[in-house]
Amino acid sequence: MKKGFIFDLDGVIVDTAKYHYLAWKKLANELGFEFTVEQNELFKGVSRKRCLEILLDIGKREATQEEFDTWMVEKNVDYLKYIENMDASEILPDVPKVLQYLKENNIPIALGSASKNAQPILEKVGLLPYFDTIVDGNNVTKAKPDPEVFLLAAKQLGVKPEDCVVFEDAVAGVEAANAAKMISIGIGDKNVLTEANSIFTDFTEINIDFIKNLIEN
Repeated sequence: MKKGFIFDLDGVIVDTAKYHYLAWKKLANELGFEFTVEQNELFKGVSRKRCLEILLDIGKREATQEEFDTWMVEKNVDYLKYIENMDASEILPDVPKVLQYLKENNIPIALGSASKNAQPILEKVGLLPYFDTIVDGNNVTKAKPDPEVFLLAAKQLGVKPEDCVVFEDAVAGVEAANAAKMISIGIGDKNVLTEANSIFTDFTEINIDFIKNLIEN
């Protein structure tokens, strides 16, 4: 029985959430309103289109389709500028330890992320070689909590959904993993990710015996 491991990107492997926040905050300020760190929590695991819809609701702003499309591009251009100088120092603690163990044991590894910039980010931080496949916002039409991204990742790994383990930091991501009948491992707040099968603050709390157990059982 082969197991597959699927990782979300933002907040699980690297902390790019801060750069998304800066780009959305810049846009909000240009549109004449404030956007707080607390409000940014609503954007976790959400597509760029849905994020902009939420942002405009917060600012009570209307938009023509042309304006909407322009602002989506503008936000992404700003975000790409922020991540331009990312390097290995941006990798969250002990993530490489887990990836290295999986690779050494020939366990298939996928990325399952809403980000449309997943591949360049993995390249910048030097983790791309660990991944057998990348499924991101360029490959799917339905955002989490729809399980499409994880089901496609499992298919590309050649592993049955019920034999996959997903690492997620967002409620929508955990719900997507559960909907796909996968094992969900929450990375973050235990009071928020309550529906995950197991929850850890970060990868420093995950020991190799736990990973080994996931592979074998």
